[in-house]
Amino acid sequence: MSSNSNLTNMRRLVDQLKLEASVERIKVSQAAAELQQYCIQNACKDALLVGVPAGSNPFREPRSCSLLVQDLFLSPGNRNS
Repeated sequence: MSSNSNLTNMRRLVDQLKLEASVERIKVSQAAAELQQYCIQNACKDALLVGVPAGSNPFREPRSCSLLVQDLFLSPGNRNS
């Protein structure tokens, strides 16, 4: 039984090695240059670099609701003085 399991593991290993051998390789300097070019081209779309406009920020707390709530509590008919 362990012989069969060992054979299966070896076949998986061979398949993995074949897959890795077939991957096209490029020089690190070429990969770095391509990555740098990609970053430069897409910098204008990066929210961490250019920020998020206040109008399109989905995490901004709505101001109008808090003002409405304050108006309800501060209206003359609701004062307990």
